[in-house]
Amino acid sequence: MNQGVQRMEGLNIRIVKRPLVFRQPAMTSRDVLVTKPSIFLCAVHEDGRRGFGECSLIPGLSLESEGMAMDALRQIQASGILELDAVPENCPSVRFAVEMALMDLECGGRQKLLNNAFSRGQESILINGLIWMNSQEHMLRQAEELVQRGFTTLKMKIGMLPFSEELIWLEAVRELVSRSKGVTLRVDANGAFSKRDADWTPEQKLIKLAELGVQSIEQPLMPSDRIGLAELCALSPIPIALDESLIGVFGDDRIRLVEEIRPQFLILKPSLLGGLSSADAWVRLAETTGVGWWVTSALESNLGLNAIAQWTAGHLEGTQDPLPQGLGTGGLFSNNIDSPLTIEGNRLRLRSNHAWSWPPAFEE
Repeated sequence: MNQGVQRMEGLNIRIVKRPLVFRQPAMTSRDVLVTKPSIFLCAVHEDGRRGFGECSLIPGLSLESEGMAMDALRQIQASGILELDAVPENCPSVRFAVEMALMDLECGGRQKLLNNAFSRGQESILINGLIWMNSQEHMLRQAEELVQRGFTTLKMKIGMLPFSEELIWLEAVRELVSRSKGVTLRVDANGAFSKRDADWTPEQKLIKLAELGVQSIEQPLMPSDRIGLAELCALSPIPIALDESLIGVFGDDRIRLVEEIRPQFLILKPSLLGGLSSADAWVRLAETTGVGWWVTSALESNLGLNAIAQWTAGHLEGTQDPLPQGLGTGGLFSNNIDSPLTIEGNRLRLRSNHAWSWPPAFEE
């Protein structure tokens, strides 16, 4: 889908480090996030056009470290050239940043990277509501607020607490949504079922989640356990989606992964996969093998989220009953970039009459 210009020379390139600050600590089964590193590049053409790209990193999950990303970006800066094929595959977030900036420059430097109904402000994207790990009381309060705001799909992180304890609040959430017609539940284990649990096997956990009406589960086992994932996908009473398993997988290895594990869904995060072109390859593979997919933010700022949303909308055009996407993360940060993106009910929209407001470092 993304077949635009792949190389542009003679650019003045600046690098802006801008860590994103969470409004409140974000708990996952891996860590508690207070800030996250984000690095932006601004490529200025001699005619005045500016193309922005975002290098969004999640320590412990992204293939590259912040140091690796900075080294790659400094080389790009010194060359004055943006070239997607020159960025190594082991720097996927840098590839995403370069690709974004190239698309932005090609389209006039207005953050309208693609021409579709979403980028024109005419259509919106259905998204899920995300419940972050916290106390049981707080998680239930999050669920209530999301349902009141109109979300029909809720996604919950699990795996930080013993499963028997998590069942208590999962059952409470299930009771809440059962009173709200048409609300479905997704859960994301981030590989936590690989941890030993004396009381529950992964198979037993999946059966219990099915009894609670869970629609799907993301990444129950660690990516390294391909045999275990394949076994679970074959027998699970609920669909299994691969997320972290896709990171660092390129070329024909994508086909081998899907053929070996045979998941029901793929979760696409362009920042972690090597950009939109790489995510395109996963979409093509999913569609040729009958595997479902949806797109999720990897905690980008509104700049990266804007690019991913426009790309996602292009793939969804003409789709009947598209699945809710995981693109509602723009409000997580206290220092996000003010943008035309907004959430209306359970949909993400790009307001055509709202301008971007750039931080001072972006304007220098």
